[in-house]
Amino acid sequence: MLKRRGNSTETRSQTPMEPQGPRRRDLGSKVDKEWLGGKLLVAGKSKLRSLHKTLTFSSLPATLSSQFRNLDTASSLQNSIKPYFLSFCSSFSTSFISTKTNKKKKRKKKASPRTKLVQQESSRFQHFEEIVQRDAFFRFLIRSKEFLSKQPEHVLRLDDAGKLHRELGFPRGRKVVRSIERHPLIFQTYRHTDGKMWFGFTDLMEDLLEEEKCIMDQMKEDRVIKVRKLLMMSAKKRIPLSKIYHCRLLFGIPEDFRDRVSKYPDYFRIVVENDGKRILELVNWDPALAVSALERDFIVDEDRVKKAFKFPLSHGKSLDLDEDDTRKLNLLNTLPLVSPYSDGSELKLWSLEAEKYRVGVLHEFLSLTLEKRASIHHIVEFKEEFNLTKHTYQMLQKQPRAFYLAGTEMNWTVFLRDAYRQDGVLIEKDPQVLFNEKLYHYAQMKGMGSCDIIDKEESEL
Repeated sequence: MLKRRGNSTETRSQTPMEPQGPRRRDLGSKVDKEWLGGKLLVAGKSKLRSLHKTLTFSSLPATLSSQFRNLDTASSLQNSIKPYFLSFCSSFSTSFISTKTNKKKKRKKKASPRTKLVQQESSRFQHFEEIVQRDAFFRFLIRSKEFLSKQPEHVLRLDDAGKLHRELGFPRGRKVVRSIERHPLIFQTYRHTDGKMWFGFTDLMEDLLEEEKCIMDQMKEDRVIKVRKLLMMSAKKRIPLSKIYHCRLLFGIPEDFRDRVSKYPDYFRIVVENDGKRILELVNWDPALAVSALERDFIVDEDRVKKAFKFPLSHGKSLDLDEDDTRKLNLLNTLPLVSPYSDGSELKLWSLEAEKYRVGVLHEFLSLTLEKRASIHHIVEFKEEFNLTKHTYQMLQKQPRAFYLAGTEMNWTVFLRDAYRQDGVLIEKDPQVLFNEKLYHYAQMKGMGSCDIIDKEESEL
């Protein structure tokens, strides 16, 4: 067939079109592949003539080798080779390239104690978990109420409030105005004559504070008894005033209790140490108060108290006893319990009696609180006074019938199970608890004439 190119013509052999393999990749005209010892070197059209000279005919099949010797032109060489080697190797094949990469498997992050819940889903008591969430929602309300109550005229400049995220209880980096707007019946903002924005209590909140003050005066004798019992449980019958002040809301103790201590010289004495720390000491021991709540319950319902705690015998399984004998043996090992008002410092630290003592102390400590519960921060405050160890968390988990741990492993709250009903409501409510519930109700309302309740999830956005 004649093909005209400029002024010259050239003759090209007309050959049928061979099926071209799938073109995987266009690598250009200069591609080198080696065939040494059985591998064919394939080059571009411009290097076909040099390929003809370097091929080793002895390594090729006899039929293919005889055809190579009779070829004269590069084009004929190209056309003769194609039918043979394209059947097993397509042009510009990249099949020899390893495209697989070893992907490292991502390791699952271990659950952080900050976010990992204490209870498994199967054993979780939702009512107690909701109480912990409620405390987190009203953190700003409680802390701001305490902080503003100590300020002159119960007001604070808004610019200063934005720097007190820890004292007021709002998230760091957030605007305090957003937290104030969540409780329109409790807090209000206004512009002072100096041109600065201030915030303080509403008239409704001022009335509520007066009501709370009356409750504190009515319950002052009960609060004195709580402090006396705390001192009687302590190791040396003395507790720093700062620790009691830090946990005052847990027991319903008024903010000015340090000034009221001097009114009870028959019960308390304040000692100032060399470093200036003020220590509250017990003056007189009262045997009538040295009766724990657990001992009173034992008189009323003995069977319930026996089932509340469990201190199994060590290596009890090796005795090969039946279920009934095992229960009786564990009961003998559990009872009698050690009184929390005994001197626990004389007990060996890791003995069974010492563990019974610590369990009894925490049970009595929780029974003295308003809502029969306490957080890890409150318990750690009295670690030295109550001879507690660093294994308090594990010790409480061993007594699931008496205690319930809610929240996360790093920030947990322990509840006294017997003090609550099955629906998570306190059986006996202190007047201060009733006041707090009313305060929470007003804090969630959008207005006095409205029945709308502020959604907790929307307010956190």
